[in-house]
Amino acid sequence: MAEKANPRQNVSFPSSGGRAHGYLALPAGSGPGVVVIQEWWGLTDHVAEVADRLAAEGFVALAPDLYGGPTTHDAQEAARMMQELPVERAARDLGGAVDHLLGHEKSTGSAVGVVGFCMGGGFAIVLAAQQGDRVGATVPFYGVPSADGTDFSGLTSPMLCHFGEYDRTISVDAVEQLRDEIVRQSPVAPQVHVYPAGHAFFNDRNPAAYQEEAAELAWRRTLTFLRGKLGS
Repeated sequence: MAEKANPRQNVSFPSSGGRAHGYLALPAGSGPGVVVIQEWWGLTDHVAEVADRLAAEGFVALAPDLYGGPTTHDAQEAARMMQELPVERAARDLGGAVDHLLGHEKSTGSAVGVVGFCMGGGFAIVLAAQQGDRVGATVPFYGVPSADGTDFSGLTSPMLCHFGEYDRTISVDAVEQLRDEIVRQSPVAPQVHVYPAGHAFFNDRNPAAYQEEAAELAWRRTLTFLRGKLGS
């Protein structure tokens, strides 16, 4: 049964000598930490609500604000913001989020989970590869890094992937290529689920993309996976 979570908080945390910002959603008690990584739209209400939902299920959820404030609902603007996001800065901020969760008084365990959407799905896999055993569960939703240019050798965490069969931005072949490359470079064999849905099927703030049945099934699978790998 879901717990009653405390209100989420605006937080600031260290990031390689600087400061990063985000939303922190706390459970009623204590629990494992989970980093929630935004879509290319920015740290929107949808992403914050995912953090709230995780907190209600007993997780300490932190959604870093990779754009530093701006959000958009315009695809061209989102593409521009994503392209202008320095990958190195995003990696530092996400690493800082892992540090913040592992040091938080309500966080339990020696590893965090990572859940990411679209752009954030690709970042979730890269973060897990960079952080090694500090990440204990990785859940990308319809997002892939470059299988050709990414070093997956540091991956140790189990991985649960959610993709849409009718996604026009990520082909089934690209998903298979990603999985094969991860298996080749690391000891991880990703568990991949493909749903009869398109891109962004989990985003209930986007009526054109949202697919309720697929989203609810993916959410149940995600919670079971996170609890099984991190405890809660």
